[in-house]
Amino acid sequence: MTIPDPILLAAASEVRLKAYAPYSKFQVGAAIRGRSGRIYAGCNVENVAYPEGTCAEAGAIAAMVAAGEIEIAEILIIADSPAPVPPCGGCRQKIAEFAGQGAPVTLCTVDGQARDMTVAGLLPGAFGAEHMERS
Repeated sequence: MTIPDPILLAAASEVRLKAYAPYSKFQVGAAIRGRSGRIYAGCNVENVAYPEGTCAEAGAIAAMVAAGEIEIAEILIIADSPAPVPPCGGCRQKIAEFAGQGAPVTLCTVDGQARDMTVAGLLPGAFGAEHMERS
């Protein structure tokens, strides 16, 4: 059984409740531990021009970068869903931009389910800077 990191779980759970999701009613929270050990959290923010909102993962990444860090050591994502919810495709690519392939990813539900994986498992065959080396 997966036991989520309690600090990341608390941060993601707390910020999830602040999500602005009046259209989908689907609140998501994400918490990142940077290489420094600092925690950065983000929640989804919807817009009436759906789907022009911001995902929780993107918000947490933006908070990390705004604080001067650019490397994800670990990320946890939580939502009120029947099973642990994976990030959307765009967020998978954003996570891969700032995390190594072996970085831990924990997907959680509010009722205690959790699934551990790595960035490589989340986005196999990720597009990276090495693909542009001849440009």
